[in-house]
Amino acid sequence: MAARHELTVAEWARIAPLLPARETRGTYYADHRRVLNGMLYRHATGCAWRDLPERYGPWSTVASRQRRWTREGLWERILAALQRELAAAGRIDWELWCIDGSHVRAHRHAAGAGGKPARGGAARPRARA
Repeated sequence: MAARHELTVAEWARIAPLLPARETRGTYYADHRRVLNGMLYRHATGCAWRDLPERYGPWSTVASRQRRWTREGLWERILAALQRELAAAGRIDWELWCIDGSHVRAHRHAAGAGGKPARGGAARPRARA
């Protein structure tokens, strides 16, 4: 059983073939699953890289691999492959779009509303450009 914020066996089986080889040009990378779980943990909890638990390996390894995979476009390739798999199984509706169903109300000052008027009821004069 996977720990919280970590890939399950089924999720790992689906993603593992999409990741780069662990051995390239004489270099043997740390376990992709452990490092990927570290990335997921960090993004789920919002912790700083240096506060990553030791079970995911050195924080610098996890951080550098995430930067490298982002730069190489690996995340986009994984998303495209998973979308193709779902589309082939008829489990994806391309007509349905939802970016984010939540919203956050901004304070009125964030929209440029004026602040409290200065003493005496008159607003402060503004500098002209």
